[in-house]
Amino acid sequence: MESVAKDSLNGGEFLIKESKAQDVFIPEQFTEEQQMMAQACQDFIDTEIHPNIEEIDSMKNPDLVPSIFRKAGELGLLGISVPEEYGGMGMSFNTSMLIADIIGAAGSFSTTYGAHTGIGTLPILYYGNEEQKSKYLPKLATGEWAACYCLTEPDAGSDANSGKTKATLTEDGKHYLINGQKMWISNAGFADLFIVFAKIEDDKNLTAFIVEKNFGGITMNEEEKKLGIKGSSTRQVFFNDCKVPVENMLSERQNGFKIAVNILNIGRIKLGAGVLGGTRTVTTQAIKYSTERKQFGVSINSFGAIKAKLAEMAIRTFVTESLCYRAGQDIEERIAELAAEGMAENEAKLKGVEEFALECAIAKVHGSEVLDYVVDQGVQVYGGMGYSADAPMERAYRDARISRIYEGTNEINRMLMVGMLLKRAMKGEINLFEPAMAVSKELTSVPSFGSIDNSQFLAQEKDVLKNLKKVFLMVGGKAAMALQEKIEDEQEVMMNLADVMIEIYAAESAVLRTEKLAGIKGEEAVANQLAMTQVYLSEAIDKITAAAKEAIASFTSGDEQKVMLMGLKRYTKAPLVNTKVLRRQVADFMIAEGKYPF
Repeated sequence: MESVAKDSLNGGEFLIKESKAQDVFIPEQFTEEQQMMAQACQDFIDTEIHPNIEEIDSMKNPDLVPSIFRKAGELGLLGISVPEEYGGMGMSFNTSMLIADIIGAAGSFSTTYGAHTGIGTLPILYYGNEEQKSKYLPKLATGEWAACYCLTEPDAGSDANSGKTKATLTEDGKHYLINGQKMWISNAGFADLFIVFAKIEDDKNLTAFIVEKNFGGITMNEEEKKLGIKGSSTRQVFFNDCKVPVENMLSERQNGFKIAVNILNIGRIKLGAGVLGGTRTVTTQAIKYSTERKQFGVSINSFGAIKAKLAEMAIRTFVTESLCYRAGQDIEERIAELAAEGMAENEAKLKGVEEFALECAIAKVHGSEVLDYVVDQGVQVYGGMGYSADAPMERAYRDARISRIYEGTNEINRMLMVGMLLKRAMKGEINLFEPAMAVSKELTSVPSFGSIDNSQFLAQEKDVLKNLKKVFLMVGGKAAMALQEKIEDEQEVMMNLADVMIEIYAAESAVLRTEKLAGIKGEEAVANQLAMTQVYLSEAIDKITAAAKEAIASFTSGDEQKVMLMGLKRYTKAPLVNTKVLRRQVADFMIAEGKYPF
């Protein structure tokens, strides 16, 4: 990865500072080695997953998924993030994102893969002591053992810390006896190792344990019958006096909740990237089908309504790619900075991710909602065939739906991102209130109509973004002042603010990617990326306007409301974009290429 002196922003600072194109990472910058890893992963999907997709989903052969899983281990795909000294490949954070991205096209298996390499392996990698890492990581990195993560309980979903599973120290002080029930446990059916969260005595917080299946006292329900991801093992797990050696406590007593939160941050951004293989595949399938399908004597993709769908599928995919890899590289660089300052490597990794927890939540929400949009449009392009189990859209549609639920529901993630930002502002970690006050003052002043230098590439779009950030500062600042600590009870307002934040980050990521790419290839070569960016920004303005208006209506009235609505109109003012023409341009290019080509 090339290293360039850059102005690094802290997590959340994209709302108050301008990012420079040269400072962001774009997917076009992946090295040859990283692209080779991605190709190896794609070859694995083409040879092991796609030919067996029906059999995987039927789950009639209980040995099939574990055998494919072991093959992934032999190829090194399970050990991307595990250091070489523990049998892994020790690759960078953004490389692990890239592999999660490619494996996203593997349907149910992407859940099997993600549960093992993420929430199953990372707690030991980041929180285990040397003995635990040496003992377990080599087995997990090679696929000799499969891992799962036991956090959720029947009465403890989003409120994970309210779990009732108990760990009791034996009289000789050598073991903990774990008793309780966990549900929705991915990989449980063939896992050899369980990361289990339980409370010791009357502790307020959870403690984490590394539990081997052969410790005994573990039973399971049958496989859950699910809407989608049918080929991934999902079971309820019961612990009945499961005897765990005291040395298998992970980290310290009561540190379990912190482990869960930090590992979920990683899971979120990986899930954001993990939808991309799916969205690209579905977009490509829709392009091919719409070329082959003839109606009224012509291919259906010669019609404007179909072109608009294909283009929009690509536009949203392009934007998700842009924001995921931008955030992934920011995390990677922060990890390197912290390590260079002398922080222990594992601690630096956790701290680096924690710093950008807000962006991780954005990636998860945006990515999962883009995936849902793309598969929905995919079904529509296929028409009646889209509803048939003989065509690929039916499975894609069902498999996609879980993405908005796991790694924290999108509603929880929206509230988390606003809560995190406000907490950081209160602690003085991010200077949010000063810019918010400046915007508040600006509202009552005469607007300046400074001219924009339109000879500069994307100058107009960057100016629009600057003003959209003022929308967040205006509405968010006023909401924080008016509602104060009650803001957490005003979940609808939190969701409105989150939507504004997500659209700003997404649109800015696309603008920066296109600008950087133009700097590398020249402006003419990025005509389609520019078109996608302009369409997305135009849509983002409308979404931001609607969310801000709803928030303003819910906590202001009278003159104050009038001033804010005038401010909203002022800050969302932008030249009208002919999205029809731009979408057609993008669609025509993709139809000619016969695939998602960006």
